[in-house]
Amino acid sequence: MQFDFFPSRTLTLYLAKLFVVRIFAVLVMLVLVLLMMDLLSSTGKILAVPGNGQAEIWTYATLRAPQLVARFLPYSVLLATIITLVGLNQNSEVISMKAAGLSAHQILAPLLLTALVIGIGSFAFNERVVTRANATLKAWDANEFKKVPADSGVKTNVYLTDGTDILAAATVTGSGAATEMTGVNWYRRTPSGAIADQVRSEHATYANPGWRLENATRFDVAGARTEKLASVVVAPKITPEQVALGKVDPDAQSFWQLRRSIDDYEAAGRRTAEFKAKWWHKLAGPLSSVLMPLLGAVAAFGLARSGQLFVRAIIGMALGFAYFVVDNAALAMGNFGGYPPLLAAWAPFVLFALIGETVLIRTEE
Repeated sequence: MQFDFFPSRTLTLYLAKLFVVRIFAVLVMLVLVLLMMDLLSSTGKILAVPGNGQAEIWTYATLRAPQLVARFLPYSVLLATIITLVGLNQNSEVISMKAAGLSAHQILAPLLLTALVIGIGSFAFNERVVTRANATLKAWDANEFKKVPADSGVKTNVYLTDGTDILAAATVTGSGAATEMTGVNWYRRTPSGAIADQVRSEHATYANPGWRLENATRFDVAGARTEKLASVVVAPKITPEQVALGKVDPDAQSFWQLRRSIDDYEAAGRRTAEFKAKWWHKLAGPLSSVLMPLLGAVAAFGLARSGQLFVRAIIGMALGFAYFVVDNAALAMGNFGGYPPLLAAWAPFVLFALIGETVLIRTEE
């Protein structure tokens, strides 16, 4: 048995079942608590919009829950690892497995395999559910929880330049000549960079060329005057193609969609370091679940009666949370161009895999 990576089939299923149940329990607890706290702060904004009611609150909850699941699944795997291994250690099951000839890696193998399956499932869940929830919720939030036209390609907080002038939109829907904007602001600037006037409108359509702002309000900065306009065409040099590239949200695009956006940006000569880092992290993020059993394994080995089991559990938690801190810091550095995108996404994973393996070997006895 000691030459097989996995223990017996019965023991593998036993450990995997313990692990899965605890992951699910911790995840449900975290998501419910955090969702309730989020609803306490968001319900007032949702109900402040005329016509919104209980249905909209449930809609918000169904859109927010997938985000919380995706974000806190690795934390749940870490906490479930420590809970599982501490229980096994306290009940002398780890000692029994080691007495049967199993190594530390064989004891952890069922947990690592389970975490790998969860990581693959997390990737699929992110691709099919979380990205769509992100796009919909961000568009709804940007529209101040008013009704947003149903469109899978909705973009939020888009900023475009026409020379020194700026066109900003809260949301953009549609494509090509059918592109529409809501919450539009047009800033005409002087050659020195100062704002000469501002035109605001709730809706804009493509006028070929330019963008037609309907029922607009113009504010003249120099004269401090406001006037109403039935419609006005602005930004003649901004095309729908530029709008399509004007705002790419990596969190709202799937793995393959983001790859195509990166190719489009590179063809246009635009900076892609942030997008590439997020693209790689769409793989590294879900696979971080595989690291958690390794980082939390310090709680499994060592005598429970030595009085250091609690300390070992704290060390396992510290290693796990240190990984998330370093991972976020590296991703931020990659977004700003401080690290190459591949290094920003994968360096923390490789580093803590080595740290976890080193700690496991040195503390097994």
